[in-house]
Amino acid sequence: MTSETIRDPKKDHLLTPQNAALVIIDYQPVQVNSIASMDRQLLINNIVGTAKIALAYDLPIVHSTVNVKSGLNKPAIPQLRKVIGDLPTYDRSTINAWEDIEFRKAVEATGRKKIIMTALWTEACLTFPSLDALREGYEIYAVVDAVGGTSVAAHDAALRRIEQAGARMISWAQLLCELQRDWGRTDTVPTFMDLFIETGGTAGIQFAYEREK
Repeated sequence: MTSETIRDPKKDHLLTPQNAALVIIDYQPVQVNSIASMDRQLLINNIVGTAKIALAYDLPIVHSTVNVKSGLNKPAIPQLRKVIGDLPTYDRSTINAWEDIEFRKAVEATGRKKIIMTALWTEACLTFPSLDALREGYEIYAVVDAVGGTSVAAHDAALRRIEQAGARMISWAQLLCELQRDWGRTDTVPTFMDLFIETGGTAGIQFAYEREK
């Protein structure tokens, strides 16, 4: 079988390492500990996995926290900070990150129009910048299993709201597969395997088994 000629990765309608950027907002202890829409440890695993995916495929990452400089909140959880390392963090006072000038300029500076959006909570810090970015012509991809809300109802309603406005829903596994796209791109296959196994839990164990057969 022969793969088709690689499409222009900057103009592709699907996500590619050349046309997408990842935004990570407010994965701080207070926010994580207030999540009730999914298992908190699974949430941590999934956002860490999503960040690792972005780094593996060289996506720009814009990271933001809220109220750290004011002393009212703690920095991002250590599991995430360990992964993103010395990447700049844009701390703000606004609930809506898009209303923070430095954050918005950082997103614009990526030069990417496809924004993979992750934030806590779904009903606030994911919804508000997603709606604003959509109005400014960005494509928003919300990683549904790496975001969470204060209740299942709040989380689901927020996802419906941004989807009705034009956002696309995506999972971390779909993101990983979409960026890889072709097993012929052998440079990133080992990393793909490792990330799927590490983040995938039971599915990853099965994948590892098939890999060794």
